[in-house]
Amino acid sequence: MEQVDTIIVGAGSAGAVLAHRLTADGRRRVLLLEAGRPSHPYSRLPVSYGLLIDEPTANWRFRSTPEPGTANREIPVPRGKLLGGSSAINGLVYVRGQPLDFDTWAQFGNRGWSWDDVLPVFRRMEAFAQGDPAVRGRGGPLHVTEVADRNPLYDAIVAAAEQAGQRRNPDYNGLDQEGIGRTQATIARGRRMSTAVCYLDEAMRRPNLRVVTEALTHRVLLEGTRCVGVAYESGGGVVEVRAREVILCAGAICTPQILELSGIGDPDVLRAQGVAVRHALPAVGRNLRDHIAARLIWRIKVPGVSYNDRARGLGLMREIARYLASGSGFLSLPSAPLLGFFKTRPELATPDIQIHFVPYSVKDPKRRKLQTFPSMTTAVYQLRPESLGSVHIRSADPREPPAIRFNFLSDEIDRRTIVDGIRIARRIIESPAMDTYRGDEFQPGRQVERDDELIDWMRRTSETTYHPIGTCRMGPGPDSVVDATLKVHGLQGLRIADASIMPTMPSGNTNAPAVMIGEKAADLIGAESSAA
Repeated sequence: MEQVDTIIVGAGSAGAVLAHRLTADGRRRVLLLEAGRPSHPYSRLPVSYGLLIDEPTANWRFRSTPEPGTANREIPVPRGKLLGGSSAINGLVYVRGQPLDFDTWAQFGNRGWSWDDVLPVFRRMEAFAQGDPAVRGRGGPLHVTEVADRNPLYDAIVAAAEQAGQRRNPDYNGLDQEGIGRTQATIARGRRMSTAVCYLDEAMRRPNLRVVTEALTHRVLLEGTRCVGVAYESGGGVVEVRAREVILCAGAICTPQILELSGIGDPDVLRAQGVAVRHALPAVGRNLRDHIAARLIWRIKVPGVSYNDRARGLGLMREIARYLASGSGFLSLPSAPLLGFFKTRPELATPDIQIHFVPYSVKDPKRRKLQTFPSMTTAVYQLRPESLGSVHIRSADPREPPAIRFNFLSDEIDRRTIVDGIRIARRIIESPAMDTYRGDEFQPGRQVERDDELIDWMRRTSETTYHPIGTCRMGPGPDSVVDATLKVHGLQGLRIADASIMPTMPSGNTNAPAVMIGEKAADLIGAESSAA
């Protein structure tokens, strides 16, 4: 049986980072297992977040379990199926979150995860040419740029936000998140900057790293309370590899699935699927959170400013030519070129909603096909949702997707905040600065006005923003799975480093915090190795 020092399961936003950092000094032999393929020809295009939204060769295409709270719909749960994981298919929006988020993690008993602790990690990982150099990183591997696209519609939206009582913010990833500004994105020179590109490409040239793709992990191997390796499927057979330490980086959906398939989790869940209980840990798979978004659409009266005009038919051909010539235009954009972080109540200390301003609209979020009329979208979501769901196996077969239950809109705070956020979005778009551009509200329409009507519309139509977290949460108590060093409670030789460990939702898109977790995990492992 093969023996290595470390096995990393999942080459995504955190796993690729760990592979890069742990192999840098050449002393540690690392095996990196990725269930997906090496790459997809569209992935480096920023617009691939739309092209790959339902592509089975690049996307796991999970679906949630129908629930009454969301009109018994199966809600799409896209997850990356390539080296780089979801950073290879996501909307490229780069949001660290608020200092309050990480201070809250520390306040929950996770020492070493406060804002003061993680700020140096964020600075080390990013290469961003703007902002305060005391807060922003300049020379890290992860390239981040501000959207350069110019459009009079953007100027009108920003002016409208100011008329509605909001302010401009030149750097929402600085110390103060509040305000509206241009999106920062993991894009450089018109190309997607996934962790596969920024971290893994260099690491794969090292002799002490072996990467195996299309390798579906079946379970971790336990001897008593020690994890000693991994069993994974490759080439039609099951291979077992031993290691001193295993690190699960398969994400908030697949990491709890792997634990449960290994007999680690809630005994009732395991027994129901015929899995022998190896280590009782009831919190596995619980505490799922995600952002649910209200996507409002307005018609645009002025031709040529909406990409519904500029990127359809012959216009799309022009946009392709523009991208090939200069790396700019529609194909170079993240999922939103403008972001706003706002408070729904003046007494709040920090923003509690995020709004994406998008210069086009789509017919179907599952397919991302553009509407046939000029329009724009505002996607509104609550930054820190309270509704909790779960991810649990529904079979002992590792090929069977787990049951994903979001329990969206079950908490009154969530319902109140999203309704207030919709009203703020309407107030901005209906401000005088938008009079030249704004047509009728197409979705949901001004006839949908009362709180209960807006919530009903959300239940029937809303999708997630693809930010699942928390299913193996970090903390010291019985409602957690890992401790502050990311070690699984009650086991030796097993850690988790991905979005599943987040105790609460960061305020915004989750990719940047997931990369930070990979960096932080490498620090923790390095410190232990140095002390040994």
